[in-house]
Amino acid sequence: MSKLAVMRLDRLLANMGYGSRKDIQQLARLGAVTLDGVDIPKPDMRIAVTPDLSTRLIIDGEPLDPPPGMALMLHKPLGVTCSHKEAGALVYDLLPTRWRGRNPAISTIGRLDKDTSGLLLMTDDGDLLHRVIAPRHHVAKRYRVTLERPLKGDETEIFAAGTLLLEGEEKPLQPATLEVLGEKQAWLTLTEGRYHQVRRMFAATGNHVAALHRDRVGGLDLPDDLPAGEFRILGEAELAAIFAAS
Repeated sequence: MSKLAVMRLDRLLANMGYGSRKDIQQLARLGAVTLDGVDIPKPDMRIAVTPDLSTRLIIDGEPLDPPPGMALMLHKPLGVTCSHKEAGALVYDLLPTRWRGRNPAISTIGRLDKDTSGLLLMTDDGDLLHRVIAPRHHVAKRYRVTLERPLKGDETEIFAAGTLLLEGEEKPLQPATLEVLGEKQAWLTLTEGRYHQVRRMFAATGNHVAALHRDRVGGLDLPDDLPAGEFRILGEAELAAIFAAS
């Protein structure tokens, strides 16, 4: 969290999805809430919400979920939508059920469409969210693109020029970097995130994206050992890495 918060323990736990305040009070009466190894029978005490709280506070035998100010990386699989409301499988279904009741809510930092896989950042920290997506911070995102047809050879120059105008838009795209891997594969690095931007960029050159995978945001890479559908809480070093390459 950007600012140190102090709040009632029962309110904190209720906001983190552990149940109503009455539920929290019942847990405490049963001896299921401990702080630094000491039972907390009355959870109306005020407590500083710090990152280390998840190692100090035990709820019903389990460490506290990450407190507010949490950020995570998710290896988004194909077929899953970055939405709270759309039909079908959602990225929020891949998180613990209790987290759906958190306040502030967890949101995706930007979006990957249903047919795109890879690194997706999520947070309940509004300041962090806006810092990553704000154009002025120039946080780059890298995608591995597989195309239906071979590259023509002029795409690198077109994307780097900063003059490409997408259909239906009046403002040209910012310069983007294309690294060719093969006749139908390339890395594409962007510093903005318009609607279906990668697919529309290649459509503007007469091609079609067959597969799309994001592996990097800023200086943070998707780990090889994080399987599709799994997530990992980000530490301070990983959060700093996002902005290190800006």
